[in-house]
Amino acid sequence: MRAVVQRVREARVEVKGEVVGAIGPGLLIFLGVGQDDTEKDALYLADKIAHLRIFSDADGAMNLSLLDTGGEALVVSQFTLCGDCRKGRRPSFAHAARPEQARNLYEDCTRHLGEKGIHVETGRFQEMMDVSLINDGPVTLMLDSKKVF
Repeated sequence: MRAVVQRVREARVEVKGEVVGAIGPGLLIFLGVGQDDTEKDALYLADKIAHLRIFSDADGAMNLSLLDTGGEALVVSQFTLCGDCRKGRRPSFAHAARPEQARNLYEDCTRHLGEKGIHVETGRFQEMMDVSLINDGPVTLMLDSKKVF
């Protein structure tokens, strides 16, 4: 399971002109599910995201987490994060999870974040979405539940 995590001042997602999810200060999380992912990966990422110390403390150092700041999370499914661009010019999505599996693990990850006391908003699974954000920093991180960088 892969996530691109962006610290934001605000973010929202629209489907066909309708706002379906919106947050104030917190994290915008683009989440991709691979075919080998399990609930263990969803738990890992939810825990990692909730505890990432990427918010500034009183001294300006990145020492606070989403839990510490009371920030919100907007989680948007994005299967293209599982794309493999190593060969040719067209990404291969052979390693992305099938929609049924991906939906379940996406929902598991968002549920686990909510169980930690984080207010979670979402996009709409398998829909074309317009995502707007004001990036704070910018601070953007890539997380992978299996890969070691």
